[in-house]
Amino acid sequence: MVSALILAFYLTKTAEAEEVFIPVLNIKRSELPLRGDNIFFLQKVHIPETVLIFRDEIDLHALHQAGQLTLILVDHHVLPKSDAALEEAVAEVLDHRPIDQKHCPPCHVAVELVGSCATLVTERILQGAPEILDWQTAVLLHGTIILDCVNMDPKIGKATLKDNKYVEKLEALFPDLPKRDDIFESLQKAKFDVSGLTTEQILRKDQKTIYREGTKMAISTIYMDLEAFLQRSDLLAKLSTFCQAHSYDALVAMTIFFSAHSEPVRQLAIFCPHMALRMMICGVLERSHSPALKLTPVPTTLPNLQAYHQGNTQVSRKKLLPLLQEALSAYFDSMKIPSGQPETTVGVSREQVDKELDRAGSSLISGLSQDEEDPPLPPTPMNSLVDECPLDQGLPKLSAEAVFEKCSQISLSQSTTACPSNK
Repeated sequence: MVSALILAFYLTKTAEAEEVFIPVLNIKRSELPLRGDNIFFLQKVHIPETVLIFRDEIDLHALHQAGQLTLILVDHHVLPKSDAALEEAVAEVLDHRPIDQKHCPPCHVAVELVGSCATLVTERILQGAPEILDWQTAVLLHGTIILDCVNMDPKIGKATLKDNKYVEKLEALFPDLPKRDDIFESLQKAKFDVSGLTTEQILRKDQKTIYREGTKMAISTIYMDLEAFLQRSDLLAKLSTFCQAHSYDALVAMTIFFSAHSEPVRQLAIFCPHMALRMMICGVLERSHSPALKLTPVPTTLPNLQAYHQGNTQVSRKKLLPLLQEALSAYFDSMKIPSGQPETTVGVSREQVDKELDRAGSSLISGLSQDEEDPPLPPTPMNSLVDECPLDQGLPKLSAEAVFEKCSQISLSQSTTACPSNK
């Protein structure tokens, strides 16, 4: 949000032609309440929500058909299938994630693997027109970089040298900027505050989706104690309505909060009306050794729901997703009818679950994506409380032969693959 707002401000101030630069927030206005940190930050710098323009309030396709649209993609570079026709209108990309060559727009792509896209926007302003930078703009950029880079903590490893460089430059130019600890703690608190959200909003706030052969599973990270979540009014009906509305066959809720001693606590809840699928999911998670979740069942009276306390708090959603994909694969393998057997509908026994888990335990699952309609999106920016630092388990162990082979693959790929051209 901040990168789009500030880049549009910079382009408006420096453009020579009579062009109109509009920052479009790529969500529906109704989804803004899910972004507690965004709302808090807007209020802090006195930007009313009414001046913002959201994706459902502007017809980009009509503008494109009229020949009046040029797009700059900020903080992402992959268009969903529903926007495929807009690809030819993309003139530039400014992003800080690895490029997805399969979905790279045929335009100038400015990508640098820093901790925050706001760092790249800050660099462009200070190198191009530093005189336009004011306190309000500096606060937005400064706070965003600090939040994205987890308060510039070297132990987390999210902040690069360039992120640190531009945070320090902003602080030198505006000595009265909020203290790093203060702004990080306030934004982090706002980001994790779900007190004013409905059950559906809590589930959608930080959600991923996987699917296989028409079966869809939602995985939601929830920032509250599982016991408090399970006590929400009319929860079972709301979970059922949520799954039915979005055609989910199963819902996995991962809760995270902090104990009185500031230690992270993780819990799991699996809601699935299909007993066979629920048994398979629970079986995979309970039996997993790599990683070991160290699950302890939590008593609950809610039907179709199994809850756990997760002893291994290092297992984030990123590490859980392959296990859930394994569960879907094992479930479909268990449903296959052997040759010569009559086509009858049967349940899945615990013995069948164990058998299929043994078969699927070491397999990699194909045909899965984050969303059934859209191509796989770039990775969500990591948060220290949700997804761990990629190097927190140490550097990967690579032999010289493995490095040589990887470099050879990259060279071959670059020589045969380029960004898709306009058609």
